[in-house]
Amino acid sequence: MDTAVVTGGSRGIGRSVAATFVERGAHVVVCARDAEELERAVADIDPSGEAVTAMRADVRDEFDVERLVETAARAGDAAGIDCVVANAGVFYGTPGETAIEAVPYSAFDDTLRTNVRGVFTTVRESIPHLTADARVLVPSGRIAREATDGYGAYAVSKAAAEAVIRQFAAETTWPMGVVDLGMVETELTDHANGRDPGDIAPMFWWAAVEADPETVDGEIVGLREWKRATR
Repeated sequence: MDTAVVTGGSRGIGRSVAATFVERGAHVVVCARDAEELERAVADIDPSGEAVTAMRADVRDEFDVERLVETAARAGDAAGIDCVVANAGVFYGTPGETAIEAVPYSAFDDTLRTNVRGVFTTVRESIPHLTADARVLVPSGRIAREATDGYGAYAVSKAAAEAVIRQFAAETTWPMGVVDLGMVETELTDHANGRDPGDIAPMFWWAAVEADPETVDGEIVGLREWKRATR
């Protein structure tokens, strides 16, 4: 892999995925809404300043995303993008304690705009720049498929995001799939008990580079598939 794009790369899963890809030789273009936080994360991931390109971008804004992927297509040693991890997401409330009937309309709208439309925009704008062997990945979890009390609009958004990526997989030639992480301890989940992001980040490298394309395309791959393939 030469070049990867990771949205929501300033913290949590996105930051760990970016660090893992850099460690394995990729040039990573990361974005986040908070430019200062992003710059701090990049300084930690890549002190040399050579392997990571940071861009302030909001996935709710298609023009931001357009500029992001155009920059990424020129960032590596070869033209184009080899992997996209559409990771940016928001959660308004406390995991396990956010009942859907209590979610404000504004929070519901912004959750879907970020977590669903943001995935759609990221994939759509990336397509003209994808290399022939590129892959697109979206992180998700069981709550997208099994309703769980207290996850409100976030659970709804993850189900919709999975549907978006499956539709792209059905209508394009690139392998596009869902990476099911299980519970991960991040800021977005209010540091709920779960796996460390650094422990599961290598699963994205496996899905992006090592797994058979058919294993990923239009599918959900998780810890079981990853461990079975890499043990």
